[in-house]
Parts: sequence; C-alpha cells; structure tokens
Amino acid sequence: MTGSSVAPPPPLRPSVRRSQRAANMKLAVKSQAPESLKRAPSQTPPLEKRVSKKIKTEPVSPAKRQTSTRPRKATTAITVDEVTTSKSLGLKERKLKTLSAFSKQAPFPNHVRPTAEECRVAHKILAQLHGDRNRPQAVVAPINAAGCGDSPSVLDALVRTILSQNTSNKNSTRAKLSMDQEYGGSDRWEEIASGGQARLEKSIQSGGLAAIKSKVIINILQQTREKYGVYSLDHLFGVSDEEAMKELIAFQGVGPKTASCVLLFCLQRPSFAVDTHVHRIAGHLGWRPASAGREETQAHLEAVVPDEEKYPLHVLFVTHGRECRECKAGGKSAGTCALRRAFKGGRFGEEVQLLVTKEEP
Repeated sequence: MTGSSVAPPPPLRPSVRRSQRAANMKLAVKSQAPESLKRAPSQTPPLEKRVSKKIKTEPVSPAKRQTSTRPRKATTAITVDEVTTSKSLGLKERKLKTLSAFSKQAPFPNHVRPTAEECRVAHKILAQLHGDRNRPQAVVAPINAAGCGDSPSVLDALVRTILSQNTSNKNSTRAKLSMDQEYGGSDRWEEIASGGQARLEKSIQSGGLAAIKSKVIINILQQTREKYGVYSLDHLFGVSDEEAMKELIAFQGVGPKTASCVLLFCLQRPSFAVDTHVHRIAGHLGWRPASAGREETQAHLEAVVPDEEKYPLHVLFVTHGRECRECKAGGKSAGTCALRRAFKGGRFGEEVQLLVTKEEP
C-alpha cells in the first residue's frame, strides 16, 4: 500500500458556489427584464383596435339598415311647410278641444261668483268712476285708430285686433296707420297678401311683435282667399256664436280672446273677452279662482256674466285696469279704489249692497 501511489480524489466544490451562481442568474434576469419588456411590445392589439378591425370586416345586414330610426337629411321628404302645417293643425285641434269642453260645462262649476247682482253693482261703480259704456247702434271703423274689433268688416276687425295684441292703443294705431300708408289705404288685402311678409312686417314694426303678427295676417289672408275665393269673412254674421268662434280660432295666431273681441265689437254678440286687465281685476274681485288662467277665466265669465252686462263690463274693466292706480299692472291695494272696497277680500261687501239699495229710486 505504501509502495504504490494512489491519486487523491478531486476536491468537492462547496455548495456555496452553486447557490451563488443561482443568485447571480436571478439577479441577471431581474436587471434584464425591464429592458426586454421595452424592446418586445405585446403582440396583442389594444381593445379599440381589435373592435374597429372586427367592425370593418363584419358585413352589415340590410335588415339593420332598414330598422334605423335616425333621420337623414339627404333622404327625408318632409318640408318646412309641412312641419309648420302639422304644428298648426295640432294647435288648432287643441284650441277646438278646449272650446268644445268649455261649451259643454264651465271650467269652475263650483265657483258661483260673480252673481248677476255683483255684475250689476260692479257696472254701476265703474260707470260712476269712468262714465257708462253703451253698445253703439252701428259699428264704424275708426280712421285714426286701430281699435280692437271696431269695424263692420269681419276680416278688417280681425286684422285690427291682431295688431292690438300685446301692445298699447298708441302703438297699435301707429302700426295700422303705417300699414295703410304703405299699401295705399285700408282693406288693401290683395296688395298685402301679394307683397309678402317682409314688406308687411316692416310697415307694422312700430306696433311690436311685427314678425309674428305679419306672419299671422298673411296666413289669414291666404287661407281666406283659398277657402272662400274672396278676402272676406262677413259670412260669420249669419252663423251662431259657437260657429263663429270655432272658425276664428281655427286660424293660427288667433286665440279665444282675439276671437271674442271680433264677436263682441264687430258681430255685436254677447261675448266676454278676457285680456290682461280683465283677468287681473277679476282676480281682485274674487270672480275667478286664484290659479285660473286667462282662457279658463274667459270661459267661466262667459257662463256666469249676464249677456246685457258683457259689453259694458268688458270695456269698463279695460278702462279701469289702465287708469286705476290700485288696479293697474303692478298696483297695490291702498283702500282707495271704490271697486276693490266693494269686493274686499274677494267677498261682496254688505255695506255696498245697502248703499246701492238706497241709491235706487
């Protein structure tokens, strides 16, 4: 054994080297990972790209195109005139429906005021304040004023009333005189209709709302000529109050108040038009519910005001609403208005009843 030489076994590498090598490999992977991620972008396209690519290649079925409800300007067959006509027809139907409902039953059957006696007392007080108003025997169209339905011609009365809408007497008169000067006189319907809206609008500019009023007047003239062959609505003298009202409010831009003025002043019918003054004073006197609008108030007063009181009360209410400091727009009760004192708190004063009784012969 001692004489032979035996090579010693190779030394074993400690396990520390293996663990160190593994650690170095992990460190190398960590240090290279961000760089590799930067250089190797994801092969999966973003969601929006995938969706758009799919939509581009997907055939669109004819059924889906047909069921689309989106309007397209290039293929629509609806004209502006048709849309306007559709809207006006809808408005006409609503106005006629409201009129029909009110003609069958007053809007406030449980609101009994004003009574006939209250109407007579109010008339008497207002006549003392402003002078009485009596219906004229014959209707004469004023030369130097627009008036409100004051004309023996129904068409002229309607046009005058439209000019008086939402403006003062002074402004409506200026508009009427300017229109007559532009067309060479009154009742020049053919010249007005053929001259177009722009010319009419310019001539009535001083009356306010000229764009709207000119359009309404031109439409009325065109429809009247198309329907009757002449520029005249005088056939309404021979129809009932209800039929006259229906035909007048069928025109776009003509409501119950405007139509009622034509009936009251031109046709000389017992109609009670409610404008802003009448509506306001009726509220002060408790003659309508506080929430009632003008059309409802008109329908209510039409039903309860005696026919013989409708003309004088309407005219006197308008006069009082313009002149009384307490009853005009924005006025505040100060206890000085004889009319409001008579109906203070919305109740008919007993002292006024006694006073009126003593004054009567």
